[in-house]
Amino acid sequence: MKSFEFAPIAERLFEEIYRLLAALPLLLVALVMVLAAGYLGGWLSRSAAVRRLSRSNPFLTDLTRTTVRWLVTALGVLAALELLNATAMVGAVLGTAGILGVALGFAFKEILENYLAGILMSVRQPFALRDHVVIDGNEGTVVALTSRATILMTPDGNHLRLPNAMVFRGVTLNYTRNPSRRFEFDVGIGVEEDLLLAQDIGVREMALIEGVMASPPPRAFIDSLGDSNVAVRFQGWVDQGSNDFALVKSEAIRRVKLALEAGGMDMPEPIYRVQLREPPAAGPKPAKPPAAPAAIVADTRATAHLAAQIHRDRQHHGGENLLDPNAPRE
Repeated sequence: MKSFEFAPIAERLFEEIYRLLAALPLLLVALVMVLAAGYLGGWLSRSAAVRRLSRSNPFLTDLTRTTVRWLVTALGVLAALELLNATAMVGAVLGTAGILGVALGFAFKEILENYLAGILMSVRQPFALRDHVVIDGNEGTVVALTSRATILMTPDGNHLRLPNAMVFRGVTLNYTRNPSRRFEFDVGIGVEEDLLLAQDIGVREMALIEGVMASPPPRAFIDSLGDSNVAVRFQGWVDQGSNDFALVKSEAIRRVKLALEAGGMDMPEPIYRVQLREPPAAGPKPAKPPAAPAAIVADTRATAHLAAQIHRDRQHHGGENLLDPNAPRE
């Protein structure tokens, strides 16, 4: 039976130690290269050139600085490995990084999509803070754009978070970009009436309403012929900067109805079939509600309820916001 010999193992161990000591100067030089690359990357990330490159967007400033710093550091690490003649390790590291990147891309596909969409929208600025928008059927006022989601405040005061990828791909209707907005409503006029006169009465009345723009002027046209009436469509424009769109439309409907009635226009109602039955025992008649005062004047001025809520929300929560009011918008 052969005895165990420790001498070959010790000899091999001493050889590796001597080789490590011989390579120690290169290891120190490689370490200095990595530290120098890290310092150089940090200095370049804070340089004026990087600030000028991304000064129009605070989010891109941080992203550019981080990218420059890590890119220069990675180049320093690769150069140090090349100095140590560890080219096989360089290939292994790059291959592992590529495989890991693909795996992470599939695993965090939606997160990466939202993140990239946030970057692109922060550059494009498709809307601004407090813009009234409709995105794929979701209506609200823009509160913030974060790296992952677009936050809206709905007309009833609730927060709505939309993924940036959906916002980037979706159809956006912006009511604020152009302050002039058109409203329209239909009125049924009797088939025996003078339709041109009805249009003229309604248009002249709309021109007197506060909030209805004089240019473009209000107008009316015959839209369709019904069973018992003719539908006349009235249109007017509102400056949303000074007047509330819904209130102006409401006042226009009320005033046009009253003007047509005062002009003797017949506005026939739908015909229903009524069946008469034995009435219940007669009781005391309910008192009629008091009539509304005749001097009431509708207030169509723009309201700022949501704007005040958004301001309080931004003060309370703060957080990141990629919307820059000074940046050029798409």
